[in-house]
Amino acid sequence: MEGRGRFYGAVTVSERGQVVIPAEARRDLGIEVGEKLLVVGGPAGGLLFLRATVVSQFLGRWAELARQMLNELEEVEESDEIPS
Repeated sequence: MEGRGRFYGAVTVSERGQVVIPAEARRDLGIEVGEKLLVVGGPAGGLLFLRATVVSQFLGRWAELARQMLNELEEVEESDEIPS
């Protein structure tokens, strides 16, 4: 995706709170009609728009990593137990 780190211009918030993502940004980033974007408050009062699918994949990977870490931790704790 060539759009990373690129400035696409400014947008104006409508009376209904809507903004239009510039066509060039949508094209470069492959944003399709009907795609869900998550809106997150960012640093210094900014807004971040994140693809819901990307966030879901990211969290899924982290959840799997967390499961692996917990399993490893349980194995370490079991091997450290002193037999009675």
